[in-house]
Amino acid sequence: MKILVVEDEPKTGTYLKQGLVEAGFVVDLVANGLDGLHLALTEAHDLAILDVMLPGIDGWQVLQGIRRAGKEMPVLFLTARDQVEDRVKGLELGADDYLVKPFAFSELLARVRGLLRRGGKVKESEYLRAADLELDLMRRRVSRSGKRIDLTAKEFALLELLLRRQGEVLPRSLIASQVWDMNFDSDTNVIEVAIKRLRIKIDEAFEPKLIRTVRGMGYVLEVTD
Repeated sequence: MKILVVEDEPKTGTYLKQGLVEAGFVVDLVANGLDGLHLALTEAHDLAILDVMLPGIDGWQVLQGIRRAGKEMPVLFLTARDQVEDRVKGLELGADDYLVKPFAFSELLARVRGLLRRGGKVKESEYLRAADLELDLMRRRVSRSGKRIDLTAKEFALLELLLRRQGEVLPRSLIASQVWDMNFDSDTNVIEVAIKRLRIKIDEAFEPKLIRTVRGMGYVLEVTD
């Protein structure tokens, strides 16, 4: 599925594109409203993510142009302005959702999937698997050998990342940014603690063991002989 991101802050735009690509989407990223509207009208996208304050024309004008052209793709607004009248204006113009900066990427991803699911763009059930481990993205459920495993929201996000990047060694910095939305601090052991708890739940009572520590590099989930 293809997502259009219109965001003029370079760091935010790069962060959004990287996260969405890693979640399996194709992403077009532009930094101003005129280019955003042009792409929205000339190419096929399943969803648009618009910043409100943009150079050229603002996000509201981009949305108006999209709706005037008869485009029905879902639109998610991003803004630093948490004013009720701004949210109302966006929704009245045809926006489908509204997220205030700063936001957690995990929340944005959940909203993106929710909008796509509502529009029939995502299958009702989507699974990630490794050996006898199964993660149901839509129902937010995890099981191994048919046994239900209860995870916290962060443990679920961590397992989802490991499964999506199965076989790839993930450095702590990437895990910190994708799951906790923070820069990696070598003085914190939050990642090690989370990995340990996840191992207890999905590996301790089962074979084969799936989560492995690669010393000095990070963690990998893979099925080994």
